[in-house]
Parts: sequence; structure tokens; C-alpha cells
Amino acid sequence: MKIRPIRPNSAHFVTTVLHQFAESLGFAIDAKDPYTSMHSEEVAEVSHALALSMGLSPNEADIIHVAGHLHDIGKIGVPDAVLKKQGSLSPSEWRAMRRHPRAGADILRPVAALKSLGVVDMVLHHHERYDGTGYPDGLAGAQIPLGARIIAVADSVSAMLQNRPYRPSKNFEAARKEVLRCSGTQFDPRVVQAFEGVAAAIEGMVDVLSAKEKDV
Repeated sequence: MKIRPIRPNSAHFVTTVLHQFAESLGFAIDAKDPYTSMHSEEVAEVSHALALSMGLSPNEADIIHVAGHLHDIGKIGVPDAVLKKQGSLSPSEWRAMRRHPRAGADILRPVAALKSLGVVDMVLHHHERYDGTGYPDGLAGAQIPLGARIIAVADSVSAMLQNRPYRPSKNFEAARKEVLRCSGTQFDPRVVQAFEGVAAAIEGMVDVLSAKEKDV
């Protein structure tokens, strides 16, 4: 029997396949570290909610959602001994961890669609800080892509809610207060304001994702 090739005839088809591929890659990196199970999905969902809250279009929010799934893909190259280490990282281990945004961007850059949509730059810069003290390039303020500024908040919220080898998880209220405290230093105040406006909805969202994780 001859198999007929699929001939997508719409941008929607391409976007759907791209998103499904990004989701699968996000699950792959999360599977590498049991402490961050479902982290990429959580970051993607929270980033999407924040983008819509800030008035971005559904299409723009969907692109940021894809970048959220892929933000940690560079950790594939980080040794397990570093990812799973109990306690503080040594200077050399910290340098290895800090390479993951650039490694992730390098992995994704050959995919022309991800590059043209800005996903590669969002992945590259999601650990920049609003005050310019982040990495890898020390960008500040509006120099940081908006999607990366959004993912930075979503990533930090998700990380705080999860147990890590070096510290226990926080509850949502403690995570919310930490985000507010870091407004203008680590985080873009506009993104923090959007987060505060939809915090209750985000708390409900992460509760649903947590329950989903337990059912897996």
C-alpha cells in the first residue's frame, strides 16, 4: 500500500506540530531530573497566562508558550552529577549550569521557524535579570526580549514551588511575595504587575498541573 505524504496547507498545522514537538522536548529534559518533573509544562502554561494578561495577542502568547517548553533544553548537556547534586554547586559546576541557555539556543537555532519567531532569543536570555546582572550577556531592561522577561518570572515561580536537591519547596504565597520583592531587580516590573493581577488564576493552574503529575 502506498503511503500518501502529509501536505500541510495552513500555518495552523505547522504551528500545532511545532508546539507538540516543543512539548515533547520539554518532557525529555524534565525526565532527566526527577526534581523538575513537569517543570517545562508549568513554565509554558504560566508564561502563556502572563503574556495574555499583559495584552499580547493569542499568537504572541502561543509563541512564548513554545519557548517556555524549550527554555531548559540546554540542560541536556549539563552532567547529571551537576543537575542532581545535593547542596551548593562548586564554581566549575556553576559555570557548567550557566552554559545551558546558550547551549539551548545553539540546539534550537538550526530550526528556522524557532529563530524567526524569536524563540531562540527567548531561550538564550531567560536568565538575564532586569537590572543587568544576569547571564549569559548581562542584558538589562528592554534589551532583554519581552518573552524572556516573561519566562523568567514563570521559571522562578515554578522552581520555587518544587523541591530541589539544595532546598525544600515554597508554598505559592511565599513564591508570590518573592516575585514582588524582586520587581525591578531580577524581574521586569510590568511582568510582575501582570503576575500579581492573575496570581489567583496561576495558583489554580499550578495546582491542576501538580495533580496531573501525581496521576502520571
